[in-house]
Amino acid sequence: MSDRAAIVTGGASGIGAACAERLASDGFHVLIADLQEDAGRALADRLGGEFVRTDVTDEADVAAVVDRAGESLEVFFANAGVFGALGPIERTDMAAADHTIAVNLRGTVLCLKHAVRVMRPRGRGSIIVTASPGGIVGGVGPHIYSATKAGVAGLVRAVAAEARDYGIRVNSLVPGAIVSPMTAAVLADDPTDLDGATAAMAPIPLVGRPGQPSDVAGAVSFLASPDSAFVTGTELVADAGYTHASGSAAFAKGRFAES
Repeated sequence: MSDRAAIVTGGASGIGAACAERLASDGFHVLIADLQEDAGRALADRLGGEFVRTDVTDEADVAAVVDRAGESLEVFFANAGVFGALGPIERTDMAAADHTIAVNLRGTVLCLKHAVRVMRPRGRGSIIVTASPGGIVGGVGPHIYSATKAGVAGLVRAVAAEARDYGIRVNSLVPGAIVSPMTAAVLADDPTDLDGATAAMAPIPLVGRPGQPSDVAGAVSFLASPDSAFVTGTELVADAGYTHASGSAAFAKGRFAES
């Protein structure tokens, strides 16, 4: 194994797969940690990496993939997540809610726990966690999903303050409206219908198109690289301005254009 290993949870498809490809092109030996065995193995074979079947809610699974990377682990991208429970709050299915919390929040805790455990003796490493505009802006994501992503943002800041003493950087990444099997499953009722997801998201984008997983991969590459050596405990937002600049700048246009 290369002495520069990167783990990507949820790396078999969507954002995870695009980021696995980018990290491989950046010179990392990529371990794809996912439950999608066929897609994960095919991608790992193409990238010259490894597939490790991983349920992020299972501590033994998370510990095993981290131990597989061992002292070579330089980057951990905790990306696995689900939209989970949908619908109005008074009709929340608590089994679905518990599963959403288990994957999105408990899974992130486990990833941070074991990534820090292995990175700390080496005195360096970058941990990146997928957050969401839903954890920042009300009403743009399912209720429980939004709660877990807000929790992820707080968790990242808290752990970053500790891990900084060990030479480890911890940041979250906030993707916007990204066309992926995850969004297609919800918006087009078919995870393979990426065209349907693109059409459903057509009214959302601020730059004329929905985001693609490759739009996120560059941000992950930056957070994984020495170029971000002074960046920790923060959120890198890759959403075309949806979260923090969604206004139309109406008072700089039209009759206001000539101040």
